[in-house]
Amino acid sequence: MVTSVPLLMLAALMGLGLLLDLLLGEPRRLHPLVGFGTLASALERRLNKGSARRACGLLAWVLAVLPLVLLSFWLLALAHTRWGAWAWLGHAVLLYGALGLRSLRDHSAPIAQALHGGDLAGARRMTACIVSRDTQEASESDLAKAGVESLLENGSDAVFGTLFWFAIAGGPGALLFRLANTLDAMWGYRNARFGEFGWMAARTDDVLGFIPARLTALTYALLGHTRCALRCWKTQASNWPSPNAGPVMAAGAGALGLTLGGKARYDGEDEMRPPLGEGRHARATDLARAWALVAKGSVLWLIIFSLVAALATPGLWP
Repeated sequence: MVTSVPLLMLAALMGLGLLLDLLLGEPRRLHPLVGFGTLASALERRLNKGSARRACGLLAWVLAVLPLVLLSFWLLALAHTRWGAWAWLGHAVLLYGALGLRSLRDHSAPIAQALHGGDLAGARRMTACIVSRDTQEASESDLAKAGVESLLENGSDAVFGTLFWFAIAGGPGALLFRLANTLDAMWGYRNARFGEFGWMAARTDDVLGFIPARLTALTYALLGHTRCALRCWKTQASNWPSPNAGPVMAAGAGALGLTLGGKARYDGEDEMRPPLGEGRHARATDLARAWALVAKGSVLWLIIFSLVAALATPGLWP
């Protein structure tokens, strides 16, 4: 079904999906990823037990992801038999459901507003909704740093990785990536509960995100302080525990001219993380700068994909 969509049309559908995301944002009711998270939690509670947790983790991943991806292929094929080329709009709808560009702004802008207004308690509460670190005693700089780091990393997952797999496999490709990424966010922890069970979720996300993460890092570098971003990517990325987040966050911090990483509190204990970027510490205004970097990168990707699609379309050029 995906291969039947002309490449130039797929580029137009990518633009439509981005536009829908920016105009509509997350569905307020019946968000598909929220529903998927509920399903994944139920599977984890049922299967994450016993001695064969690695096998159970593999089974849970397959049961959570593959039926939904296969269903998306089937529904697109069924729609195509009934409505012909109009069914291609289903790819844009799937992309809209998987994208999170508007969501990144909607979650980060209120934090910046609270910090500007001196509402530190409110900023702490809202920041805790988007990061896993403790924020009860976080300073303004700590909260700004946490928000910027979240924007840079989730820009790769919720935006660029989704666009990459949409370009590869249309709407089902975007859906596959986002479902796999969601499972990694839920199960991919190195702790007693998920260390064995979550291995499939963590490894699959690493594989699917490998190329998009490095393209994201390159995008950040091109749209910011390029030399600094490339230098930070080269010297700092390998120190970060995640093979994909390292390049993204190091290049993003360098592109913005900020120093990120360092101390953060998790489960009541301070953790010293590797340094990211170069320059001053983050401020409230940097949340908007980080989102703008992701948004500009999305436009750049759309332009590049459209140009590639146009060049690859037979008969379009004399």
